[in-house]
Amino acid sequence: MPDNRSPDRVWWTPEQMAEAGLADMPTTARRINAMAARFNWRAAPGKARRRRGKGGGWEYHWSLLPMRAQQTLLESAAEDKPDRVSRGEAWEWFEGLPVTAQAEAQRRLYAIQKVEALVLGGMGRDLAAREVARVTGVSPRTIWNWFGLIEGVRSDDRLPYLAPKHRAAKRTKVRRVEVSEEFWEILTSDYLREEAPGFASCYRRAVRIAREHGWKFGSERVMRNRLDAEVSQLTQVLCRKGVDALKALYPAQTRDRLALHALEAVNADYHRFDVFVRWPADPGLTTAEDEIVRPQLVVFQDIYSGRILSWRLDRTPNKVGVSLALGDMIERFGIPYHVLLDNGREFANKFLTGGAKTRFRFKVKDDDIPGILTTLGCQIHWATPYSGQSKPVERGFRDLAEDIAKDPRFAGAYTGNRPDAKPENYGSKAIPLDTFIRVVAEGIEEHNARPGRRGQTTAGRSILETFEESYAAAPIRKATPAQRRLWLMGAEGVQADRRNGLVRFMGNEYHAEWMYEIAGQKVVARFDPADLRAPLHIYALSGGYLGEAECRVAAGFLDLEEARQHNSARKRWMKAEKEAAKAARKFRAQELGGYLDGLAARAPEPAPETKVVRMTPQKRLPRGLPQAAPLSEAEAAKRAALVADFQARKSEKAEAATQRDDARTRFARAEEIEARLADGETVARDLIRWMEGYRQTPEYRVFAREKETTVRDVRQD
Repeated sequence: MPDNRSPDRVWWTPEQMAEAGLADMPTTARRINAMAARFNWRAAPGKARRRRGKGGGWEYHWSLLPMRAQQTLLESAAEDKPDRVSRGEAWEWFEGLPVTAQAEAQRRLYAIQKVEALVLGGMGRDLAAREVARVTGVSPRTIWNWFGLIEGVRSDDRLPYLAPKHRAAKRTKVRRVEVSEEFWEILTSDYLREEAPGFASCYRRAVRIAREHGWKFGSERVMRNRLDAEVSQLTQVLCRKGVDALKALYPAQTRDRLALHALEAVNADYHRFDVFVRWPADPGLTTAEDEIVRPQLVVFQDIYSGRILSWRLDRTPNKVGVSLALGDMIERFGIPYHVLLDNGREFANKFLTGGAKTRFRFKVKDDDIPGILTTLGCQIHWATPYSGQSKPVERGFRDLAEDIAKDPRFAGAYTGNRPDAKPENYGSKAIPLDTFIRVVAEGIEEHNARPGRRGQTTAGRSILETFEESYAAAPIRKATPAQRRLWLMGAEGVQADRRNGLVRFMGNEYHAEWMYEIAGQKVVARFDPADLRAPLHIYALSGGYLGEAECRVAAGFLDLEEARQHNSARKRWMKAEKEAAKAARKFRAQELGGYLDGLAARAPEPAPETKVVRMTPQKRLPRGLPQAAPLSEAEAAKRAALVADFQARKSEKAEAATQRDDARTRFARAEEIEARLADGETVARDLIRWMEGYRQTPEYRVFAREKETTVRDVRQD
């Protein structure tokens, strides 16, 4: 930063002062000399001197003039120095200095202000400077040097000019090395790739190309500095690390929880534990073994206090676990006003959030059945996908992952939170499910009751105390008996039978006498997800409760989770079959047609037609035999009855053959299930129950004896 002192304007003669027309100053040289004599300017040390050159006389330092005159001189000095930096540039430069340099400038300014204060009090400037120098621990000469730094500077702009001299030196702009534009583009394009290569390797590749084409290039260090100067750090992060890395650099939003109260807003999400757990096999699968899984925990958490209100464990995320956890929360605490949900399919489904206008999962229809949360009047909010910052429950999951997953009782079953963070005893054991549930319950209770929380609302208390204090004074919405049917049971749109109103759902049939009134209508069936044989509660599409329907014919599904697994297995089977069919059909129809066209082109000529035709004589009745007389009405009716009886017997034989084929199909199906069980495969419970029932039929015993006889005859031969 250039020095703004103006030596040609520091010393003034009385004639120059008169010509300048300074404020609060006489307008003639004679009166200015009288003013100088009256205030004894010539006695001020260092402020008066003999004028050199022709004419002689006295010159006075500008600091002896009145304040308004000094301000006028500063303004005129600024006009005479067009190359001086502006006030804004000086202060902008000062703000960029280190804290230590700014503190030193402030210390110097305080010393100067003390000297000026003592002078205003009547003390001489030299004595004042010596006194301040003694107090501040510097020499008087240093004080005068500081005064020299601010000569010609406005009093409110002194601080930048009092900064240390080595900080005030104007930096020389580094000369930019000229390189070929092609070389620069290749270097930056190579470096700003998603693979994030190192700069040194990118520079070496660019240099090889530049030498081949005769392009100019600079040194590696110069090119690296130019890249950092011309390409911002944010652009480098976006190009090399992607959008998620760039988004992580943006400051997280801080939400104020003090405006909420307990149970006003809740949020929910799934968390997968880093622990191996032995999940018991399904009781219906007699030959299946226990499954080793990492359980999924669904949690509903109060946003105001952070308390975990309800939770459920399952093998995989699903809407059944979410609905059960939601029911636990509402049954114990009440209905929240706002619900913040993850965007996963287990939350954003019609079963829970049907009718929500901002749900972007599945196909949204105008006649969608209202979900549980929509019916209860909860305002649904969706968390940003792949953004843990938008879900407060993630903070609680971090505590659970540290306190529960690493519990001493889980030693040997802990998997580590990353593939490269597996412990030495990885996979040495699996925790029984009942033990795991007990430890999780203890951990969640301790998480809620732990004192000394430093959150915005806890203020040193526990989460439990914070929630209970707000809950006692908050307006809570409790659920009615009618509303309990909403969250404890799912909702599906079903079509009642056109004849009697019978409802078929998940392979079961439900009916009651009053259901004749809804024959052919589309209704809402709410059911117990844990027991599909329990009665259905039927609602109109408008939400009105119609009545209860008993389960009349049960297909064997005991719960919704089993039905879901069955459907998933069926889809996998169908996909495998389609792939097998695709592999079997290696040629398309057009290709096959091309082969056939080639065969037709090489086909032999048709055989020549014969020229001699032998006539086949028509047999005639011998002469003399009587012709058949026309039938009477009674005889014609009898003949028609015989023909009808013959056709009926023919149809019965065809139907019996078809039934025999169906019987053999059923027997083959039973044999297949038996073989799968013998091989240790997992078979759905409904297939096992069907096979066990089919074994008791005479049809099965007949085919079994027939097979046994055939096997025995083959062995004897």
